[in-house]
Amino acid sequence: MNPDMNNLLKWGVANSQAPGTEGKDRTPDLKAAASQLTPQMINTLFGGPSEADLMKAAMEVLHDNESDLENKLIAFDNFEQLIEGIDNANNLEPLNLWAPLVQLLKHEEPEIRRYAAWCVGTAVQNNPKAQDKLVQMDALPTLVSIATTETDNAIRKKAIYAISSGVRNHQAAMDELTKSLPEGYPTDKTDAADMEAIDAIMDKLRSHLIESSA
Repeated sequence: MNPDMNNLLKWGVANSQAPGTEGKDRTPDLKAAASQLTPQMINTLFGGPSEADLMKAAMEVLHDNESDLENKLIAFDNFEQLIEGIDNANNLEPLNLWAPLVQLLKHEEPEIRRYAAWCVGTAVQNNPKAQDKLVQMDALPTLVSIATTETDNAIRKKAIYAISSGVRNHQAAMDELTKSLPEGYPTDKTDAADMEAIDAIMDKLRSHLIESSA
């Protein structure tokens, strides 16, 4: 049985008036009962879009040339909130959303690049499956390029967040990062479980001198 349907049935039983009982004391507290309903349960009840559907719809908006920036940013904000859940983050692969997300790291609009890096960081944090995809999608070199060349500090911060989240406790990602770092960074193999060594690299990225484009 669908877990949301199972929860809905439990909610209905718990908040229904017992058969054969009468009187005010047995009347359910509707306000309290309603507060226990989750959006997923409501979607199950009324046939609303699934979270997977919402993720796909958000990505369609982001790649729609006719959608304005305001709507794109709203879509990206919704997308980021959805992938905070590890199940949704892992659904990026079967929904074929990794490639279009990584493409947005190179978008001409700065806010789109910032959100793309933010979403990548959210998806890979404490998530080995998503960290695997980060390596497979060859996204780390792009994130390093943003972190070491981007003049907008807000975008750089999100790129470094994505890098930091992507390499911790994931040796393949850490090795890929080492190969992608510019001159002056550690070239020896860094243990992905060595948090102090990783923090030192992240600190160096944060203080990286960005050449002015002027």
